[in-house]
Amino acid sequence: MTNTRTGTHSGPELRMPASVAAALTCPVCGDPLEQGPHGLSCVSGHSFNIAREGYAGLLTGATPPGTGDSKDMVAARLRFQAKGHYDPIGLALAEQLTGTGAAGFADGGVIVDVGGGTSHYLNQVLDQLPAAVGLTTDVSKFAARKAAKAHPRSGAVTADSWRRLPLADDTADALLNVFAPRNAAEFHRVLKPEGVLLVVTPAADHLTEPREALGLLAVDPRKDERLAEGLRDHFTLDSSRDLRFTMELAHEDVLTVVGMGPSARHVSPEELAERVAKLPEPFRTTASVRLGTYRPLLRNT
Repeated sequence: MTNTRTGTHSGPELRMPASVAAALTCPVCGDPLEQGPHGLSCVSGHSFNIAREGYAGLLTGATPPGTGDSKDMVAARLRFQAKGHYDPIGLALAEQLTGTGAAGFADGGVIVDVGGGTSHYLNQVLDQLPAAVGLTTDVSKFAARKAAKAHPRSGAVTADSWRRLPLADDTADALLNVFAPRNAAEFHRVLKPEGVLLVVTPAADHLTEPREALGLLAVDPRKDERLAEGLRDHFTLDSSRDLRFTMELAHEDVLTVVGMGPSARHVSPEELAERVAKLPEPFRTTASVRLGTYRPLLRNT
């Protein structure tokens, strides 16, 4: 489904619902974006391309090397996701949203997955909320290419979570943040006052078997503390839920899942592959995460 703003366009068009396209703003100045013959632009003269896959390229400035998934990394994640290993996380997100009472979903609320990669979790949520629409933001153009076409009721943009998000104030009924960077001030700005922020973080025993067997870094013991510190000025914790399940992984899936986090960054890909090859197959692995539901604090007026 391609629903974009009105007008005649000779180039690629956004693949996203009209209500999502209408909420896009310039990441430089915050003015609304309009689609023209050459892409998106604002009244201040900032312009941005629309890729042939239908996502908007809204990155500004240089991004640090290694911050976005490569083409091969995205392909590996898609294979992993297609096998359903992390589906319990997406289903828990959908279940949580249906029970939060967040306004707007019955009438087509907007759900934004910030740093959402290929849109896997957002897809699962939208499947359970048939009136809602969505948007995935990610710094990787390779992920955005997949996310733009992943669901008929969502779209995608490339954007840096540490900079201004390309969305108008009070746009989102819900924000998803799954193993991704958190910009609390920007989350607060784009989320409606009655909206919810759902954050998924790894627990201490997440992937404990491959981390121990492969000699990888443990989960930061201060992760929960740092999460609370990062959000406390803008959000309050409404509820917290622990989710724990077991996965049976092939060797290629072990490589993918440990590569999704920071624990493998001190080991070369070649060394990691050698270590994984020595593991039994399938390899029994524990997934253990925490799902926090946060409400935005009242804005100062």
